[in-house]
Amino acid sequence: MVTSVAIVGASGRMGRLATRLIESSDDLRVHAGLGSSDPIDRIGGADLVLDLTVPAVSPEIVGAALDRGIPVLVGTSGWTADRVDALARRMRGLPELGVIIVPNFSLGSVLATLAATMLAPHFSSIEIVEAHHEGKTDSPSGTAIRTAELIGAARSELGPVDAPHADQRARGQQVASVPIHSLRMGGLLAQQDVVFGGVGETVRISHETFSDDSYAAGLLLGLRAAPTARGVVVGLDKLLDLGPAGTGAPGTGR
Repeated sequence: MVTSVAIVGASGRMGRLATRLIESSDDLRVHAGLGSSDPIDRIGGADLVLDLTVPAVSPEIVGAALDRGIPVLVGTSGWTADRVDALARRMRGLPELGVIIVPNFSLGSVLATLAATMLAPHFSSIEIVEAHHEGKTDSPSGTAIRTAELIGAARSELGPVDAPHADQRARGQQVASVPIHSLRMGGLLAQQDVVFGGVGETVRISHETFSDDSYAAGLLLGLRAAPTARGVVVGLDKLLDLGPAGTGAPGTGR
């Protein structure tokens, strides 16, 4: 069976990658490629909507797809816990549909975040430094927000990390008590460091993306999983068989 995909944000960097991957696949085809000036009605009749837009627009795209009974794969940043919770409440009335939200399609990034989550209960001082190309409009990145939220969840019984300077803007924006520092610079694509401080030592988990090709495997995984997903699924890790160390079994919703 061939899945037809409406790509919203098709003219962007990730949209062009998705188009290339879909066109070279035997089980996927492009239903429509939408830019910012195209009417949303062009998604009608697709088997799946791929949202690669911007945070301000993404909820509208997801809502339009659900209104038409179409599942969604979201590759747009800005889906905070509050926004995801609101979507999950709507999805309870749509048991036949699913929305997969992927903050980062890089398999290496997903595994680095998992490693950070595993270390989180053992350190009281944790900060995130994320750096992206100058064209990225949002900060902190969706990956950094997701990492901080998972760190906070992993420390739920221990309390927040040691970050007493929330009133000092230069100390970073706090998400789930974890300070996040964002850089937007030329010469970069994507990098994230999670730094753990302990007594007399530090641990750093670093992931850097050098090419958009690093997103290909995760993007294809999401495209193939989304049509049969149910409810809200957050994170590529939910689609991977990570064994007992993973954060969730494949297909597990939020």
